[in-house]
Amino acid sequence: MMIIGVDYHPSFQAIAFFMEETGECGEQELNHSNGQAEKFYRDLKERGISVRVGMEATGYSRWFERLLAELGFEVWMGDPAEIKAKRVKKQKFDREDARLLLRLMRENNFPKIWVPGPENRDLRQLLWHRHRLVQMRTRIMNQLQALAMNEGYRWKKKLFSEQGRAQLEKLALAPWASRRRQELLELLDRMNPTIAVLTAAVEREARKRPEVLRLMTHPGVGPLTALAYVLIIGTPTRFQRGKQIGTYVGMIPSEDSSAGKQRLGHISKQGNSLLRFLLMEAAQAAVRIHPDWRRRYIHLAMRRHKSIAKVAMGRRLAIRLYWMWRNGCGYSQSLEFGSYAGQLENAHGVK
Repeated sequence: MMIIGVDYHPSFQAIAFFMEETGECGEQELNHSNGQAEKFYRDLKERGISVRVGMEATGYSRWFERLLAELGFEVWMGDPAEIKAKRVKKQKFDREDARLLLRLMRENNFPKIWVPGPENRDLRQLLWHRHRLVQMRTRIMNQLQALAMNEGYRWKKKLFSEQGRAQLEKLALAPWASRRRQELLELLDRMNPTIAVLTAAVEREARKRPEVLRLMTHPGVGPLTALAYVLIIGTPTRFQRGKQIGTYVGMIPSEDSSAGKQRLGHISKQGNSLLRFLLMEAAQAAVRIHPDWRRRYIHLAMRRHKSIAKVAMGRRLAIRLYWMWRNGCGYSQSLEFGSYAGQLENAHGVK
């Protein structure tokens, strides 16, 4: 078997390889644009050499992962943070990075991570596409609000009703402001149907998955949040306890403690930003519609701050959804679960 450590870049990759049978080793730099990298791996396949490739999790590598899967090569995806922590030398360049990956694989010390499948990744594109379009629509609506407010009208949500839009179109504006209003309204009219189609697609995908429907029984959790949670978490068996979910989505405080003195900072934000955003939105929806969640939120907001309370409720929601999924029960049955110890109400939580 040939073991290859790959330091991947969008335009090229530096590799370090080792042949287990012969002890042959070497280094090489492969270009992507001229097909040199693809030819190298296809030649290995034609020669009948079994290959194991190790690389850091990175972006812009989808085509490379598809190529290795097509050729039947084994791929190990590593955690960049853990790989960086294993670097001893204060020297970093492409070939040295490839050597480090190769050494970790040979020593069976490579920090492998879970990799979603092709269908999972494609559905994430649906979620991200809808999310970005909604952000664009929000910016357009904010600009229309600004135009109205500059003319002395503050209609808020009423601006986008039929009556509000008619009043907006009747406003006497200067030539360029009038053109801006017209083109913004045209963009808004084009985006609304597109977002509606994507939302319907999300709802269809949610109905296909029993675990998503189960999570949707929780107050404040809709098909978008539930589907994103299932796709990004992957499987609940990846985590031994619910507390690890908060770490995975980056909703725990960063810490720099030493000599018995604890120093906590802002949340780490090391997880998936889309899931973190949706959990925060769903938690705030639960606070609005569920009295128990509202009571917990108000208690936290009075003791600390509203922003801290919002993050805490989002983290609580993430953990509760984990236990609902792991135990295969709906919201009404999950009240006794929630913490990593299996108890929702615990001595250190907010009651």
